[in-house]
Amino acid sequence: MYQSLLLFVLFFSKAVQATTNHLQTYIVYVQKPEEGVLSDSKTIDDYYRSFLPTVTDTLEDSLVPTMVYSYVQVVSGFAARLTANHVSLMTFAAVQKGIVVSCAGGNSGPNAQTVSNDAPWILTVGASSLDRSILSMVRLGDGTEIFGETLYQPTDFAADQLPLVVPPSEDGRYCLSGSLDNLEVKGKIVLCERGGGSGRIEKSAVANAAGAAGVIIMNDETYAYSTTADPNLIPASLIPYASGQKVIAYAKSNSKPTAAIAFKGTLIGRSIQSPVIASFSSRGPSVTTPGILKPDIIGPGLNILAAWPFKLGVNYTVRGPRFNVISGTSMSTPHLSGVAALIKSAHPDWSPAMIKSAIMTTSDAVNRQGKPIADERLKPANLFATGAGHVNPSKAVDPGLVYDILPEDYIPYLCGLNYTDDDVTVIAHKKISCANYEKIAEGELNYPSFTASLSSSKVTFNRTVMNVGEESSTYKVEVDAPVGVSVVVAPQTLSFRTLKEKLSFTVTFSLLKSTAEGSYVEGQLKWVSAKHTVRSPISVYLGSKSAPLT
Repeated sequence: MYQSLLLFVLFFSKAVQATTNHLQTYIVYVQKPEEGVLSDSKTIDDYYRSFLPTVTDTLEDSLVPTMVYSYVQVVSGFAARLTANHVSLMTFAAVQKGIVVSCAGGNSGPNAQTVSNDAPWILTVGASSLDRSILSMVRLGDGTEIFGETLYQPTDFAADQLPLVVPPSEDGRYCLSGSLDNLEVKGKIVLCERGGGSGRIEKSAVANAAGAAGVIIMNDETYAYSTTADPNLIPASLIPYASGQKVIAYAKSNSKPTAAIAFKGTLIGRSIQSPVIASFSSRGPSVTTPGILKPDIIGPGLNILAAWPFKLGVNYTVRGPRFNVISGTSMSTPHLSGVAALIKSAHPDWSPAMIKSAIMTTSDAVNRQGKPIADERLKPANLFATGAGHVNPSKAVDPGLVYDILPEDYIPYLCGLNYTDDDVTVIAHKKISCANYEKIAEGELNYPSFTASLSSSKVTFNRTVMNVGEESSTYKVEVDAPVGVSVVVAPQTLSFRTLKEKLSFTVTFSLLKSTAEGSYVEGQLKWVSAKHTVRSPISVYLGSKSAPLT
């Protein structure tokens, strides 16, 4: 319940002059109310309205606006048409002013085609884990040790074997309110399954109210190995789904099953597999613009230490600092905004697209152990989960080459999506006639990644890069072609003589004869110099029919 944030976009404008110069935009982040606190939609709507600023009498009479408000739940749901998406509209205006826009990709993963805030001028951010775990360990009566997480780390809880209870009823499985009242759980450890309409912390509260000594909360199959550290109200451990199956199997095979919970504190370092894609992180491909790979990047968004307005957990009445551990792509986004600010401070004359390119082309495609970044199942993640890769701030400041896109360059792209003149006018904040522009396909946008759909014909994309590294430098191309796809780059060498010099190249994708249709394949293109590696991911759909869900 602490993971969802609602983005309020407030527009103040004259009632009949929607395009007035007096348009003001405000963004307010509001914590979603806890489940059960507000019962009906009218009350919830009133709750949200209470955060809207009030129109005062200080405005000139001629400028008194009609307030049009919209709250967009950016953490779930499918992406909307760009012209119907307030986030896309206001962020384009920001980019026109030279502002880098970083937006959460959404928390509807691991389902495909759920990524939101996916306009190409936005840096769309997915969520990954840290090399930090706040550990708790479950030791079963047969000696099996299972590691989980919890923010609550009591120092006075003995790690003794206690009777283990696996509730038999449907409500009991999920430790719903009142479901444990008729079970003998006092002084025992209860196994609760994630989901069922109740939150993780709520499950610990239900077990605590029933007199349980501790609780083991197991992930469902969707969340798999993505565990969170929560401020539980009772000694607890949130364990992966596969580990939960081991607990269930053990309990079924023993007439008197037991378990103990031990608390191991914080573990940091290379022994932790990281980064791993968070299960909730929304995935591509994009619905609104499938020819652009989304998300763009991933950054830390799982178990992020954050300031909090009130005390949490068992010791909530104790004075002192107020902190929580929060998860969501809305936690990843500030990390990327910080990296963008770092780059902007080093290169104040860089455009938003140049900064975005620097972040994407210097990102890491492997984890700290040098292996492919894994998803929540601990299997190699695809590009629709990782985007270009995991952000690497130190490399992003010095990318070598950048792909630049000016705000005006998006107009041919938007016209190429077959939007009407009125649609593009709304987005561009100025009168646009697509007849005056040469339309381009999505893949022709000077983007730092490549997305193609191949059937029988070949596809050629043009790209231009700017030298921001050494004044005199030479880059040679290296291509890891997707399986079944031929990738030809021309020229294969780019030689720069001055800073800010621009050179262009083409990339041609074509099918190989032995290719099977109906799937996505991946690769990468790298421009390599003596000092820099500028990497772009490649995503190709093979087939003439519409692309399937991944």
